[in-house]
Amino acid sequence: MNRSVISEPSILLIAVSLCLLFSAIDPVADRLTWFLETAPVMLGIALLIWTRHTFPLTRLLYQLLALHALILIVGGYYTYAEVPLFNWLRDTFELARNHYDRIGHLAQGFIPAILAREILLRRSPLQRDGWLLLVVTSICLAFSAFYEMIEWWTALVSAEAADAFLGTQGDPWDTQWDMFLALIGALTAQLTLSSAHDKQLAKFHGR
Repeated sequence: MNRSVISEPSILLIAVSLCLLFSAIDPVADRLTWFLETAPVMLGIALLIWTRHTFPLTRLLYQLLALHALILIVGGYYTYAEVPLFNWLRDTFELARNHYDRIGHLAQGFIPAILAREILLRRSPLQRDGWLLLVVTSICLAFSAFYEMIEWWTALVSAEAADAFLGTQGDPWDTQWDMFLALIGALTAQLTLSSAHDKQLAKFHGR
């Protein structure tokens, strides 16, 4: 008798969806901030469901996307400036701020780097060389810059949500830090995960 087995991507999707639903019940942050922070997760879930048959991804990328979604959900639930663990770290080590948003922006370069790398290797003529590293890194920096503009536009439209969504915590160089960390994340992902990623990509069109 055949037994249907739930695939790992399906398990990750269910787990992330449940976390998203739980975070929506009674977020510590206000409802608008929660929505702004978790909207990328909602969009990502919709896109992954839509493309699950026409463009399935590697296991590594599904795992990284699930991790990124959880980082965004936690940030949306508490706001990035008020995540309890990082408040404890701030107070214990006498840090100047809650650094959870730094983790978020490092991930904003790290995870999209593998996503961009996978799409380019499967759908473009780019090969595994310096040009791939440059293009992937540039895409991640462009994405980071665009996200900073979204934060700016949000602040212009809604002063009420500006502080919680931007999470600058009084740092005048917050935007520059965010983009620098995205750069570090993008480079680190490519330098550390390319070999494992290539092994999983081998099943797609011999690449």
